[in-house]
Amino acid sequence: MTERETATWTRNWAARAMNRLLANGDSADPNGTGIGTSTSVVDCGVYAGGKRMPGDFAPDQALSEACSRDGAFVWLGLHEPDEAEMAAIAHTYGLHELAVEDAVKAEQRPKLEQFNDVHFLVLRTARYVPHQELTESSQVVETGQMMIFIGERFVITVRHGDASELAPVRADLEAQRAVLLEQGPWAVAYAVTDRVVDHYLEVADQVEADLDIIEEGVFSRDRIAPIQQVYQLKRELVEFRRAVVPLQRPLAAITSSQGVVPKEIRRYFRDVQDHLTRTVEQVSSYDDLLNSILQARLAQVTVDQNNDMRKIASWAAIATVWTAFAGVYGMNFDYMPETDWKYGYPALIAVLSLVTVVLYRALRRNGWL
Repeated sequence: MTERETATWTRNWAARAMNRLLANGDSADPNGTGIGTSTSVVDCGVYAGGKRMPGDFAPDQALSEACSRDGAFVWLGLHEPDEAEMAAIAHTYGLHELAVEDAVKAEQRPKLEQFNDVHFLVLRTARYVPHQELTESSQVVETGQMMIFIGERFVITVRHGDASELAPVRADLEAQRAVLLEQGPWAVAYAVTDRVVDHYLEVADQVEADLDIIEEGVFSRDRIAPIQQVYQLKRELVEFRRAVVPLQRPLAAITSSQGVVPKEIRRYFRDVQDHLTRTVEQVSSYDDLLNSILQARLAQVTVDQNNDMRKIASWAAIATVWTAFAGVYGMNFDYMPETDWKYGYPALIAVLSLVTVVLYRALRRNGWL
């Protein structure tokens, strides 16, 4: 598909989406811009010279203001927009249909794609879920998604889920990192990615604490960690791994790109890549350790079952002595030894008791009881 065909396809799709939006009447738009009062817009600011311009802007007004100033750009933050709201934003900012669909559904792996002059970066966010104790149904890691549209004059962040809120990122950039903001939209993309990866590190450290508890419970004398808890933590770790590991490729593409990402910002992204590599190594080591713990717990279960069977067999052997004597003297013979003896019954009980004690001590000495 040529560039002209792609542009025509995007305009036609945006027009159809706007028609659906206006037909539904979900957002009133007195100015006819296509963007009314959107419930998904968290913040919309225009930045020039590393500082935020005063005033409140609608998304379409913000883009017009940014285009009228040299070096200015828009940072539009959205939280779980629906299809109609995202279609209006796409119409104004010229976003591609496929990227917009991914931003609404939020079911994508971490990736970096380019649609004309707009880059589309997908991240998976992660948050540790506090719990008093780990059970077979505990949720340990909660994941969401973060999509970033990066254009020449704008950066649009679309967040799904409660993890990695961006208000602190925006406040930090505006208050302390004006020099970084001067680098443009990619500076915001770096700050958001850095925030997401920092949360990975926090989650990894807290998962390690749960792992230590599981390990202590498995190898303690009481063995208070059942196999269901080990398996549940492993499932949660798999969910966390799906968020962390695939992000390596997009970050590698960003740090190796020439001309697209400013050189200074690539240096910052390399720092994020180092943090991500550390997290990936932690997750891999946790997975290996959990596999070892799971195998050890299964071996313990097998040993416990064998011990139980040995105890059952030992008591059955002791009971067999009594059963054998009872079977012999229960026969209907006229001439049985010692049946007419006055002390025959007490003597038999004494002999059986002595044999039982000797057999019990022998089995106990050999570790069967």
